[in-house]
Amino acid sequence: MRILILLMLAACALAGLQTWRIGGLTDKADQAQRIIGTLSAGIESRDNAIHRLNDEAVTRERQEQSLRTQLARASQQARDREYDIQRLLNENQEMRDWYSAPLPDGIGRMHARPAFASAADYLRWLSGGNQLPDTGKLTGH
Repeated sequence: MRILILLMLAACALAGLQTWRIGGLTDKADQAQRIIGTLSAGIESRDNAIHRLNDEAVTRERQEQSLRTQLARASQQARDREYDIQRLLNENQEMRDWYSAPLPDGIGRMHARPAFASAADYLRWLSGGNQLPDTGKLTGH
């Protein structure tokens, strides 16, 4: 009978030990599930960022194509305008005289800029007070 009681106590001790180990394993499993959840959220966030960046890239490609089309159209219009000007100059002496005449002083100064070594030089020149003549005064042209 003592042996039976000892065996029962040993079985209870083993059962208690196993219960304690299972509790520890359950805690580890819960911790692993939390880590998996965190990593899954990180992966989902990364995937969303990748999709957003891909969508932005597609949008930028479309915008770039649109700008290239507009640039080609503007270039064609500039060529057509230059062709028309050249045609008019070739056809009309009065137009040639007007086209080759010098600009008034104020307008000529608006188009004249010295060479700049840096952006700071340009800003100094720009704010330097290069005033145009008063529009109420006649310039002689």
